[in-house]
Amino acid sequence: MAVEIVKVKEIDDGMRLNRWFMKYYPKLSLGHLQKLLRTKQIKVDGKKAETSLKLAAGAEVRIPPLHLDEAEAPKQNRISKKDADFVLSMVIYKDNNILVLNKPSGIAVQGGTNTGFHIDGLLDALKFEAGEKPKLVHRIDKNTSGILVLARNRKYADLLTRAFRGHDLQKTYLALVRGCPPQMSGVIKAPLEKIGEKVMVAEGGKPAVTEYDVLETVGDRFALVEVRPLTGRTHQIRAHMEYLGMPIAGDDKYFGKERVRLSGVGDKLHLHAYKIDLSCLYNKKMVVSAPLPEHFRESLNNLGINFKE
Repeated sequence: MAVEIVKVKEIDDGMRLNRWFMKYYPKLSLGHLQKLLRTKQIKVDGKKAETSLKLAAGAEVRIPPLHLDEAEAPKQNRISKKDADFVLSMVIYKDNNILVLNKPSGIAVQGGTNTGFHIDGLLDALKFEAGEKPKLVHRIDKNTSGILVLARNRKYADLLTRAFRGHDLQKTYLALVRGCPPQMSGVIKAPLEKIGEKVMVAEGGKPAVTEYDVLETVGDRFALVEVRPLTGRTHQIRAHMEYLGMPIAGDDKYFGKERVRLSGVGDKLHLHAYKIDLSCLYNKKMVVSAPLPEHFRESLNNLGINFKE
């Protein structure tokens, strides 16, 4: 195989380089692509490029010999019926432009070290009539359950990406916390910084703002809290709840020394992405909500909290 110079088509103008390779070279893994870019074997208009580079129509992409096994089916197409049924069961909303999933706790959105099973690897099962798999436009933590929005075409991938970055889509979470906040509602303004394995409140950290309302309490032992992050920092809600002295039940990272199994409360993280307001995309009232997972619902019942979904 020889080196190829491929011109970017008009239809792909503005597409990120990694997505362009996913479209035309689906058997090329992201790791292999990054290595080729790092070693300058892939260039755009003769210059070193990053996966996030936005391509312009007419740009010339240098493609070295990729040594792909053409006989092997692309990995993303080898999804078992069991796994396909599993991800299809998560769909709670679908139209021509977006899908909304109710992701279970314990399932990662994307792969990583020691993470072979994830939503990103199941997207081929969500093509439906579109003919192309949907695109991830945001993430939630592996152990957080609830709403995950997918774009079904490039136009809405761009719209949703901008909307999430601009915090134009209000997201509402439910959290079952240990303890009770000093006020029934409030705003947490505390900068966050990653320190070691945790994200913590730290002077000089990135600005982070979270609104909360207490929906119900069990004495001073537990509270069901509605939480709205106004910024999008990693682990923001979990870190802010710990900062208030009311860590989320089942949190194995932000529960301090008190991290023990709680009587009547399940051992999974009780943080659920409950609602998202998509009205700005549809020019009309459009709110999608995700039913609580079984472990969350059961814990509320055991504590005598009557939450109507």
